[in-house]
Amino acid sequence: MNALTEKDRGRLEAREIFGGYGGMDVLNGISIIVEPGEIVSIIGPNGAGKSTVMKAVFGLLQLRKGSVHFNGRNITGFRPDKIVRQGMCYVPQEHNVFPSLTVHENLEMGAFVREDDFSEQLDQVYELFPPLKDKRKQAAGLLSGGQRQMVAIGRALMLNPDLLLLDEPSAGLSPLFINQIFERIQEINNLGVGILMVEQNAKQALLFSHRGYVLTMGMNRYADTGANLLRNQEVAEMFLGG
Repeated sequence: MNALTEKDRGRLEAREIFGGYGGMDVLNGISIIVEPGEIVSIIGPNGAGKSTVMKAVFGLLQLRKGSVHFNGRNITGFRPDKIVRQGMCYVPQEHNVFPSLTVHENLEMGAFVREDDFSEQLDQVYELFPPLKDKRKQAAGLLSGGQRQMVAIGRALMLNPDLLLLDEPSAGLSPLFINQIFERIQEINNLGVGILMVEQNAKQALLFSHRGYVLTMGMNRYADTGANLLRNQEVAEMFLGG
């Protein structure tokens, strides 16, 4: 195994990955790179393979072809529980909290593989998401959609990851909570955590993304900086609403 260097920490590279469900490929040779400390957004129409890429990277989908490297290591075929231990965490779009557990218990569950004192990390999560501290004894299932999303992201941060995968973090949220979630994502990134995000609010996501990928039919269509994708007329007309 190669020794992890700082230039590799948090770096993700999925190389020409193929895979899908029931013998049908959804991913048809997609390649994605996240450099350390970047925010990278994946956008595209429904059925383009955006969420499937996230599942493939996190070991929730077996690849038929291609490879995934993270933190200087080939993690192709690793189970999610092993990938977590490599420094990558994933927040799915749905069913991402334990509704019967309190906010505090949900966050503690996020530290399930840690054997050290994680109280400092817990304090940092409460500092990032002040509403959670006020509701720490409340069942997560009773929270608003935006607050549940905060719990889900906060729980993933309890492992102090190098890279955070976010699948549609703003889905179903009010405009107020969308802005709050995006602000927190930027704050998390400022702490040195890389972000790979699938997002339906493409314009907002690209505004603060270092780079972005546009997928169509399970393939790469465009790859550029967030700013350049926003200026690309074809991207704007096809994927950003004009």
